[in-house]
This record gives sequence, C-alpha cells and structure tokens, in this order.
Amino acid sequence: MSIGSVLDLLRPDFPDVTISKIRFLEAEGLIRPERTPSGYRRFSVADCERLRFVLTAQRDQYLPLKVIKEQLEAIDSGAATLGVREARARAHSGRTGASESAASDSEHSDTSGGNRNGAAAPRRLGVVPSEISPDDLRFDHEIRLTRADLLAQADIDETFLNDLVRANLITPGPAGFFDGDAVTLAKTAKAMAEFGLEARHLRAFKLAADREAALVAQIAAPIAKSRDAGARARAEETVRELAALSLTLHTCLVKSSVRTSLGG
Repeated sequence: MSIGSVLDLLRPDFPDVTISKIRFLEAEGLIRPERTPSGYRRFSVADCERLRFVLTAQRDQYLPLKVIKEQLEAIDSGAATLGVREARARAHSGRTGASESAASDSEHSDTSGGNRNGAAAPRRLGVVPSEISPDDLRFDHEIRLTRADLLAQADIDETFLNDLVRANLITPGPAGFFDGDAVTLAKTAKAMAEFGLEARHLRAFKLAADREAALVAQIAAPIAKSRDAGARARAEETVRELAALSLTLHTCLVKSSVRTSLGG
C-alpha cells in the first residue's frame, strides 16, 4: 500500500501522524518499507503494525526512539519482553476497544456478527478519499508519448490538442514528447468541454496552479541551496509534500465555495 493509504489506516487512532513523521521513522530504521523500481514506497501490513507499535509506545509510554528500536529488534529476533507485548496489545486495544492484536482483530472482522463489521466501516468513510499523497506527485521520466500516442490515449483530435497547447495547458518536452500527466489532463479537459468549458476558459486553473507552484518552490528553494548532502532530495520531498497539501486544501476550498454558491 502507498504512504497515503498508511495514513488513512493510522489517523483514526493517531490524528497527529504525518507523512513527514513516517519518513522520519523510516530514516531512523524503525520501519523498512520496500521500494518499487521507480522509487515508490510500498508498505506491507507488517510495516503498518510496526508503525502502530512505535506510535503507541511514544504516546502511551513516552519511550525514546532508541528504546523503541531496541524493543522492535527484540521482537524481530523472537526475544520480545513482556513490556513489548503489552505495548503491542495496547496499540490494538486502543484501536478496537477489544482486540489484542491485528491478527485477532482480522479474525473477528471475518467471523463475528454484523455489529463489529458495521463499526469498522464509518471509520474508513471518515477519511477524505480524495486526499493526495506526495508519492502521487513523483515524476515518471520513463513515460515518453508521441503526439499520436497522446491523441489515441486521450481520445481527442488534433484541433482539441492544439487548443490545449495554445492555452499552455499542455506543453511538450524539448524533444517533443509528452508525459503521462498530459493524457490525464487532456481527458479531464475533454470531459469539462462537455459542460461548455473550452481550453481558453481553463486558463484560470493554469494561472492558479502556477501561483501555488511558485509559493511551494519559494519555500523549498532554501533547502535545495543547502550544502548538505542530499539537500536536493530533501527539497524535492518538501515540494511533493507541500504540493499534495495544497491540492487537498484547494479541493476543500472549491467544495466550500460551490456549496456556498448553491446556497448549501
């Protein structure tokens, strides 16, 4: 699962957890999610349970990360102490109010009556499904689409693509290729055109996006200019995280404004 999915699972019990927090715990060696060939983090159920253990130990026992890491190493080696097992049980009891481990919680979800299963659904629905993860904003430099590829995949014609390019909504790369986002953008613009919105009308979205991007870049620039090793990578991480937050904020603001304009 992605880091955004992990947040969805943890936030009902740990509202203050953030993507930066998860990355920090990874950097400290407390979790070790796998990486895809393109660099994306992929978390397993075991990774989520380790995160839950760490966050619970910090919140309920005020343990320093060094001690928590030692306890996790003890669990990994099969020499977990009673205190560690109690902390793990507390993590699960805090989440369900009854279960003592993720395994037993899963068994109850499959075999018990509708009350337990019914109680789990509202928590999942409480998470905003449209929230953007920073990992969703990684650039896939391997995707290189020709103009013909873009027309075919987006199911648009030359005239419509020319309008999008003229409006600066889609810009080909130096070699004339397009990326995967161009397909999504073209499909979205085509769908909006069915409501009477032409490419020139979408310029307002482009200008707003440029302003948001400039603000994000302004914040990340000092990090990128640092002489520290890995400064550029940290700056790119910052850009992705801020961009993801700005997209979520933008979505909420648009929904609020539309609701107000409709008298809701």
